[in-house]
Amino acid sequence: MIKITFPDGSVREYAKGTTAYQVAESISPRLAADTLTVSVNGELCDLNSPLKSDCTLKFHKWDDEEGKHAFWHTSAHLMAEALQELYPGIKFGIGPAIENGFYYDVEPADGTVIKDGDLPAIEKRMAELVAKKEAVVRKEISKADALKFFAETDQTYKVELIEELEDGTITTYTQGAFTDLCRGPHMVNTSEIKAIKLLSVAGAYWRGDEKRKQLTRIYGITFPKKKMLDDHLALLEEAKKRDHRKLGKEMELFMFSEMVGKGLPMWLPKGTALRLRLEDFLKQIQKRFGYVQVMTPHIGNKELYVTSGHWDHYGKDSFQPITTPEEGEIYLLKPMNCPHHCMIYKNSPRSYKDLPLRYAEFGTVYRYEQSGELHGLTRVRSFTQDDAHIFCRPDQVKEEFVKVMDIIQIIFKALNFENFEAQISLRDPNDHEKYVGSDEFWEKAEQAIVEACNEKGLSAKVEYGEAAFYGPKLDFMVKDAIGRRWQLGTIQVDYNLPERYNLEYMGEDNQKHRPVMIHRAPFGSMERFVAVLIEHTGGKFPLWLTPTQAVVLSISEKFNDYAHEVAQKLELQDVRTIVDDRNEKIGRKIRDNELKRIPYLLIVGEKEMAEGTVSVRKQGEGDKGSMRVDEFAKLVNDEVAASMEAY
Repeated sequence: MIKITFPDGSVREYAKGTTAYQVAESISPRLAADTLTVSVNGELCDLNSPLKSDCTLKFHKWDDEEGKHAFWHTSAHLMAEALQELYPGIKFGIGPAIENGFYYDVEPADGTVIKDGDLPAIEKRMAELVAKKEAVVRKEISKADALKFFAETDQTYKVELIEELEDGTITTYTQGAFTDLCRGPHMVNTSEIKAIKLLSVAGAYWRGDEKRKQLTRIYGITFPKKKMLDDHLALLEEAKKRDHRKLGKEMELFMFSEMVGKGLPMWLPKGTALRLRLEDFLKQIQKRFGYVQVMTPHIGNKELYVTSGHWDHYGKDSFQPITTPEEGEIYLLKPMNCPHHCMIYKNSPRSYKDLPLRYAEFGTVYRYEQSGELHGLTRVRSFTQDDAHIFCRPDQVKEEFVKVMDIIQIIFKALNFENFEAQISLRDPNDHEKYVGSDEFWEKAEQAIVEACNEKGLSAKVEYGEAAFYGPKLDFMVKDAIGRRWQLGTIQVDYNLPERYNLEYMGEDNQKHRPVMIHRAPFGSMERFVAVLIEHTGGKFPLWLTPTQAVVLSISEKFNDYAHEVAQKLELQDVRTIVDDRNEKIGRKIRDNELKRIPYLLIVGEKEMAEGTVSVRKQGEGDKGSMRVDEFAKLVNDEVAASMEAY
């Protein structure tokens, strides 16, 4: 007999070889029916896996990330099975579960092209296969047998993957006539897949390498209930309306130009005004918390990044080195600001009395992203980090960490990001080779993060293997207005760069000591943050932030001069105002400016000009009556002041 320990601490005994599914069934047939996958000693496994020794057991249902992952991973195999039947000779790359659904990279035979219009037929065949309730069967297979099987079926991409695997670690999964190379886990069978939607077709280079073959990537999503799919499709439609690329163009915030270069955003006047206001807001907060601003070059000597370790870890993702007429002199567009800030710290002797030092910079960095990975402002080749680096004594780490958490929470509150969660990213416990620094440093850093979260009462999810190569971190995951998760603010403890750059301070004991470095970026990057903010608000920014607070609409050309006079008066009272004096009907002007998400529409005609007033309409609320110009200015300024006084 073996002992099974459950999450509530209870223990039950079962015969050796009992499967997790049988354990679930012994507890409740409902539990067995609802369970999609299971964790055995913290490792995800199939429900049909036999339990061979004492272990902990945790069941995962649809509402769990682990359950969704198994559901969508099985769905990817289901789609591949349908593709194999519909497109004989098709070759398969990889088909993982992703955050919302799954995809499979494939290469149809004989130059066949799979288009969006083909997706309904694939969906139909998937549904027919589901009706068969095919079992998903796991098999351990030798490397030689795996190579033989996939070579015989001309699955060249699978053969390439197998060649990199160690013998004794290889498994396949089979459902019906389809067999795939896969680690799993998967569901017991496909019968729970009740609603299917294939979403789009795109191109994707094999293994993300632009020099390799471009495959066809098919995206899809599935659910255990049709209503869930209907709700998801409605959310996707809402997401289309909020797409920052669409709204950014409509609101004249930013642009891209092939002539300038892919992934290099340019901020238009309105977008620049919005971005600068965000920067000013953070600068004011930082000033209260004792930060000083610095500025550093956009390039740095290669040796700067060799010393930091960034060359080894980011070199392949960087732009090509910049050579100068001087032999052997090599520069790089900076991928990170932190090495430059280390040099600023090193510029002068430091005492324990000087610490903490908090250097802040809105520093633009550059990383080469593949063309296919670029996406509006969220994935670019040039972006500006709201970066800061804190150099402190070891005994100050937790206090500084807590203060950064305070800054992030102020920002989130001011911008109505009320729904957020935290994630502590730690080392992969099974692979320390990919990280720099001693175990002692890592343990200290990890402990500081955990203690800071506990002190703030912040419930944080722990993820192993997600740390930066130089230290553990705390990331803030924000949920937007339609429930999507975005990673924004980050705080990272670093004991390694001070060691690499030989940073020192003179301690109270007159001995030299190593400072601790904290990296932090509340916004993350200005580009990505603005993109998320656009989609979160649907372009309806808070009044204090929006580039244009009011637009004056003249009923006819006769009142254009008065409209400009009103706008001038409002500008003098710090109300950001524009004029729409086009020769259009007033109804058209109202509709056009409502689409631009301008908070207040001020209509002026004969009556308003005679009385020195404006007729006020508020976005989403309609007519607010007539007001004097100075009265309206006070209304706006009072509203802004009320929203900002808490921060």
